[in-house]
Amino acid sequence: MVGLGGGLLLAFLLSISLGSVAIPLGDVVSVLFGGEAGKATWTTIVLQFRLSKALTAMLAGAALAVSGLQMQTLFRNPLAGPFVLGVSSGASLGVALVVLGVGAGSASLLAGLNLLGNLGVAAAASVGAGAVMGMVLAVARRVHSSMTLLILGLLFGYATSGLVSILLYFAISERIQTYVLWTFGSFGKVTWSQMAVFMPTILGALALSLLLTKPLNALLLGETYARSMGLHVDRARIGIVISASVLAGVVTAFCGPIAFLGVAVPHLCRSLFNTSDHRLLLPGVALLGASLALLADLIAHMPGSSITLPLNAVTSLVGAPVVAWVIMRRRNLRQSFAA
Repeated sequence: MVGLGGGLLLAFLLSISLGSVAIPLGDVVSVLFGGEAGKATWTTIVLQFRLSKALTAMLAGAALAVSGLQMQTLFRNPLAGPFVLGVSSGASLGVALVVLGVGAGSASLLAGLNLLGNLGVAAAASVGAGAVMGMVLAVARRVHSSMTLLILGLLFGYATSGLVSILLYFAISERIQTYVLWTFGSFGKVTWSQMAVFMPTILGALALSLLLTKPLNALLLGETYARSMGLHVDRARIGIVISASVLAGVVTAFCGPIAFLGVAVPHLCRSLFNTSDHRLLLPGVALLGASLALLADLIAHMPGSSITLPLNAVTSLVGAPVVAWVIMRRRNLRQSFAA
């Protein structure tokens, strides 16, 4: 855990230091503690642009990782996650309903919205994510096959994407282009005014997830065992759905649909700690998710170059091998059991 904390601090400093303009780490630390950098432009770059981007990446990575861990425990499915189960698509639909028909196009999909507008978008994304997650949860109580549940989650995602496509068809061309760019994912579009909504919401949902540590541990062995331990399963399920939906929905609203972090990070953390105890996993996945998000954003911005790659492309390159490893590992375990 100490190593993860140190890695997060290093990734945070590198994210601020490296970019199209390299800033020495000493100057970065000086600016963060209220001092001045060697050049006045460096101070402006750190405070106005890179600090908000780094904080957004940390919060988004932690939120997606914790949301994925909660979904995997709730559905008892190792491949569950915001992107895989269509929860991110539900959040995208909520954003599209609120934003696509408002105003002209701009560099950011949420540009020009006031505090109430940002709160409305965050709420719409959370409701959209919760609606899809609720439908998947309702199906999960009838279908016990993990593969069938994943297929149904993908179908829910396709259905919500179809509704978004209809909204895009009737939207103005500038908004269509802006929305498409938003779907690539980015941590650099969150302004300081939007941070007033983004940060408290994410921190509140993360705090709620910590309160759900014991219910998550009890659900590891199934609902029947959890009830025998005195757990109010329905109440715990509602709390998990709210926490996971807000975490995935708010990140999707402000940063776009970020793929694979939610499904990959919990597995990496389980292998690292060699445990399923959520008392370790919850803070562990938050730290690891934040670090990987910072590193993915750093790779996407290609330090020393003005080129910026789509963030989703980078996270997919990291997450896809992890998901493939999980699938092959489960297959090998089944073959060994059968033998």
